[in-house]
Amino acid sequence: MENKENFKHQRRIQWRGFLKDVFICSLGAYGGPEAHYGVFTDQMVTKKNYLTEEELVELIALTGILPGPSSTQTIVAIGHKIGGPVLALLTMLVWAMPVLTVMTLLSFLSGFLDSMKISQEGLRYIGPMAVGFIIVAAYRIGRKVVKDRITLGLLLFGAITTYSIREAWIFPLVLITGGVVSIVTSGEKDLWNSVKIKPPWRYLIAFGMIAIGSILLTFLWNHRIFHLFESFYRYGYLVIGGGQVVVPLMYSELVEVKQYMTNQEFLTGFGLVQGLPGPMFSFSAYAGGMAASGGSALTQVLGAIAGGIAIFLPGLLLIYFIYPIWESLKGIKGIKVSLKGITAVAGGLITIAAVILMQNSGFVIDNIILTFITVALLLTKKVPAPLIVVLAIAAGFVI
Repeated sequence: MENKENFKHQRRIQWRGFLKDVFICSLGAYGGPEAHYGVFTDQMVTKKNYLTEEELVELIALTGILPGPSSTQTIVAIGHKIGGPVLALLTMLVWAMPVLTVMTLLSFLSGFLDSMKISQEGLRYIGPMAVGFIIVAAYRIGRKVVKDRITLGLLLFGAITTYSIREAWIFPLVLITGGVVSIVTSGEKDLWNSVKIKPPWRYLIAFGMIAIGSILLTFLWNHRIFHLFESFYRYGYLVIGGGQVVVPLMYSELVEVKQYMTNQEFLTGFGLVQGLPGPMFSFSAYAGGMAASGGSALTQVLGAIAGGIAIFLPGLLLIYFIYPIWESLKGIKGIKVSLKGITAVAGGLITIAAVILMQNSGFVIDNIILTFITVALLLTKKVPAPLIVVLAIAAGFVI
């Protein structure tokens, strides 16, 4: 009995420490999924050793072919690896709740947001800082995944292809291609040994039932909250590629088709989420709140809650279903061989993200200097990520 209590106590301490690190990641996670991976590498791999670089890149590759918020699914999978479904759920809450709450509040301040242009200008160094995180992540991951000419070629293939074709479908395609090339060129035999797989079907059933149920609800009750839940849940399971892909889909339906908000209101919220840490899917709380505005404050809050929960739920259920299967599938020799190519391509995707973000930020001298300062601070391993973020924001206001 005493041993059991000691185990529970140790587990609580371990979980508390892990969730603290998740919160630190959320504070430093600016710039979209690729930049988030830089923060994960720094905090979860380099500083705390919760997993190896190879394991992180495997998760990045796995979530890259799944619908939903890829960086959120990655950190939830890390939580699942360490503590199972319960810790995975707590990870999700610690990672997303702070920015969801902020975006919900901002949906009530639409009349005052235009006056915040100066504040947004002060956030101009967030992009160059995020580039620094990605460069360090790409360097550390590249050292692990590039083992021969084939993996080097696949890394370059992933980088060049995704730079040339900026469409959502290209990301899963190049990852799968990397796996196939690795298998074909391996020359190994007896690749497809059998393993026991016990899929947790309850999560996939829940995923399907919610999708069908939300559609039926919109026909049975013509209430805006139900329509918003169905719309955002649909965004969550149709989109592969993260927040940059889902935002245009939201704009088309919420602004152009249903006219729940104006173009300016939508773009203002999108501009604000760029300056906040955490998953870009948190924009759903702002969009849901704005779409439900015009009535009571409670209705607007419910709209924000519906948007925030619905868009993350499909990805959460899918990672709950897929991750245990993935752990079993890695026992198949052919899957292990394919991971060599998949992770190399994923390294290319992360590498090219630095170039794209730098282009978006602008190749000006102060941006370049800030990027190099960020890289230098990260390589020392002595400066915590949130402090680097604070310094970048302070520099934007002071300079």
